[in-house]
Amino acid sequence: MRPPARIAVRAAVLDVAAVLVFVVIGRANHGHGEAVAGVASTAWPFLAGLAVGWLAARAWRRPAGLWPSGVAAWLGTVAVGMALRVLAGQGTALSFIVVALVFLGLFLLGWRLVARYVPASRASRASRPKETS
Repeated sequence: MRPPARIAVRAAVLDVAAVLVFVVIGRANHGHGEAVAGVASTAWPFLAGLAVGWLAARAWRRPAGLWPSGVAAWLGTVAVGMALRVLAGQGTALSFIVVALVFLGLFLLGWRLVARYVPASRASRASRPKETS
């Protein structure tokens, strides 16, 4: 069964937000500021990598799934993002790659793990009888 389009859109928005948070925090920690042009310059390789990961896994079919959607989004974002940074003449120090793997793994896979359990808890609360005073 195919998920409704709104679920795929929400998943894409959460993934893009995770990448943008990563970029904004990184730029702020290195004193580069949060100017829109600077954020866009830093974010585009990772957003392109995210798109490649989504396409490779056909993530719109099961957007909140850890496998393959989440893993492909995560590894595509980092691998393609770093390759594009090299081609664009931007830095790719080993420590930066490790930080990107950890942060983006935590956020791109983390919301999917949370989503796995939130609907179940909402459904169990909704099925409980309401207490009357």
